[in-house]
Amino acid sequence: MTEPKTKVDVPCIELEFDLSDPPQKVWRAVTIPELRERWLPQEGLADPDPVTVVPGQEVRYELRDDAPPFLESTVTFVLIPNGTGGTCLRVLHELKDAAATQIATSSANSNSPPLMRAA
Repeated sequence: MTEPKTKVDVPCIELEFDLSDPPQKVWRAVTIPELRERWLPQEGLADPDPVTVVPGQEVRYELRDDAPPFLESTVTFVLIPNGTGGTCLRVLHELKDAAATQIATSSANSNSPPLMRAA
């Protein structure tokens, strides 16, 4: 008999910002490479082109760490016009790597003896 599969929650950071700038201006900041480079450098991107785009509403990029274990993740920017002419910007950053998910969900106190690595 096989064990039922359980869904492991992918670690995700969710941030929300209420900006006074209109959605069109924020959209340019998250999609035009020269503007995006100021706060999301190309070196951190797995690919400079977005993975998905819903024009004016949502854009998703793949990221890759430049140091071991070279974790991969996605960052999604969701733009929602607010009632004052500004923008509600939601930023979702999720790990993609299954191994990283396992590491991130392991307990801090496993009651196992500590392991040391040789230098």
